Amino acid sequence: MTTAAGTRVVPAVVRRAGRAAVAHVQTWRPYTTCYPALLGVAGATVAGGTGAAVLLVAAFAPALGWLSGHYLGDYFDRGLDAIGKPHRPIPSGRLSAEAALAGGLACAAVSAVLLVTANWRIVPLFVVAMAGIVGYSKVFKKRGLAGNASRGFLTALALAIGAMVAAPWPPWALLPVAAGFLLHDTASNLVGTLRDVDGDRAGGYRSVPVEHGFRHAVRLALGLYAAGVALIALSTPVADDPIARLVLTAVAAGVGAVAFLPLPRRDSVPARTALRAHELLVAERLVLAAAVVAGAAGARFALALAAPVLAFSLVTQALMRSRHEFPVPAGGKDTA
Repeated sequence: MTTAAGTRVVPAVVRRAGRAAVAHVQTWRPYTTCYPALLGVAGATVAGGTGAAVLLVAAFAPALGWLSGHYLGDYFDRGLDAIGKPHRPIPSGRLSAEAALAGGLACAAVSAVLLVTANWRIVPLFVVAMAGIVGYSKVFKKRGLAGNASRGFLTALALAIGAMVAAPWPPWALLPVAAGFLLHDTASNLVGTLRDVDGDRAGGYRSVPVEHGFRHAVRLALGLYAAGVALIALSTPVADDPIARLVLTAVAAGVGAVAFLPLPRRDSVPARTALRAHELLVAERLVLAAAVVAGAAGARFALALAAPVLAFSLVTQALMRSRHEFPVPAGGKDTA
């Protein structure tokens, strides 16, 4: 027999569970999760991986590591977010710090099991990657370019780990590609700091734009970006379709140019303008990763992967990203 009190309790429980589920999804940043998966596949294809099982592990293990990084990053950054982004899941109270820590450890554990099953030699790289995730939030993020570079280094590791799912060791041909993505993602992460200048300054984080100014940060990011894309374009891994690789790299570079276009000529831009530049780079890097896949496994396979993940990233960014970075106005309508 259901009491009136009981009917009130059940909806309350459902509402709390729903809020917690939304908070977890927001922590995942779904619009970014396809990128590490595509990087893992890129590494695997350059190493000669073709089987479905190999490519699935190469995709899912880095993606789970990426999710672990988001959970742990939000756990360690909860003090900074309380200053600059109090609407985020942990400082707003919608997700407990303990739940974020548990989520990060769980994702890391599943990723580790997948990778060790595929190739036990990955263990040292996995340990370095997890140390890099923690080190980024705990140590390097406060220290300007070192923090940006640590994120780029994690991207290079994702490529190497994906390659080692398919082969005992990463092929030498992957080295310039990994170096190019290291530079590229250092630049992308640096662009991401342009929208957080006030919060970083208030929290004592010495990001490049806080320490050296907006224009210096943009020039540095643009130089790193150009060097990274050039290195990827000029790298010569064993290619099944070099023309497709170059065409997709050129498309990515064009999108990157559009992203940087509003930035270099100003001393500052509104935070939402900086966010939109980074949103373009989040989409652009998927095309760049697909270019590597195209070179190693052909244009048809690369486009079959890139088209749905690009659509997913664009749609989820449009629905979620602005609300994650900025508080929703009192009226409840996001004006981003």
